[in-house]
Amino acid sequence: MISLRTSQRAHVRGRVFQKRRPPRSAAATIARTCDLPGVLNAMRFELITIFPEFFAGPLDHGIVRRAREAGLITVRVQDLREFTQDRHRTVDDRPFGGGEGMVMKPEPLFEAVESLLGRGLGDASEKTAPEAGTAIVLLSAAGKRFTQETARRYAELERIVFICGRYEGVDERVAEHLATEEISVGDFVLSGGELPAMLIVDAVTRLLPGALGNEASAQNESFADDGLGQQLNEFRRGPSTASLARVASVKKFYETLDVRQGLLDYPHYTRPAEYRGWLVPEVLIGGNHEEIRKWRREMALEKTLRNRPDLLNTALLAKVERDLREP
Repeated sequence: MISLRTSQRAHVRGRVFQKRRPPRSAAATIARTCDLPGVLNAMRFELITIFPEFFAGPLDHGIVRRAREAGLITVRVQDLREFTQDRHRTVDDRPFGGGEGMVMKPEPLFEAVESLLGRGLGDASEKTAPEAGTAIVLLSAAGKRFTQETARRYAELERIVFICGRYEGVDERVAEHLATEEISVGDFVLSGGELPAMLIVDAVTRLLPGALGNEASAQNESFADDGLGQQLNEFRRGPSTASLARVASVKKFYETLDVRQGLLDYPHYTRPAEYRGWLVPEVLIGGNHEEIRKWRREMALEKTLRNRPDLLNTALLAKVERDLREP
């Protein structure tokens, strides 16, 4: 394992290191890349985080370590705070519209991703998609659920950039205009996206040819595709055109539900009010708390319909049960 002093960071940008042991000091910064010299066609994982030291242990054990040493994957950990513009290295701010917690700002995340990709991704007037074979994944409790089918799809890619959120959430402009996918690893809330990112790295790595040694191991495991998987996933993938046509009536029913009762969290926005031409919704700046409450409830429902329509059935059953208990 190579420990880098702050003064060395600029000098080593872009160089290649092989990481074998976690740093002795918790304050030490792990090497940015875990690439092996001369490795071609390796699966590339890049993790953007405010806690780069978090990954020192998980990357140095088991299948992930062996896959790195064999040149099947490369891993780069990027400290988000390197893309801040103030002396406090601020990555978060208060949410527009009020509410608890802090929200991660869009500027450092856009700049970090663009630095890793080596290209700009545009703005509101002209958005540029990442190269084919690249996914930009925002880890979020409000995302689509990660499954073995997702892992198989990711294993076909060349590169995955993970955005590890923290605090109350990430500015919605990151989810809408930067990330190609918003992913959740389960129906529970964690302190940040670092653990989910490592879970996905592990799940995808073991599907790469040569990672397990015995290819039959991955084929015979739980959740392996038995031929019915594709049909089931088509069914579960999301609301159909017909169901989307019923959104208006569904919204009317769910107006009686609390915004956090059975639904995903509503979108969060923080400063700046305008970033690359993308504006914070006017309702969050107007100061009308009742309108903000209605907007958040509607947006929570829309995000649930888009990412986790299965949760709506749970919310409906819960409401029916409450109604039956009432005298």
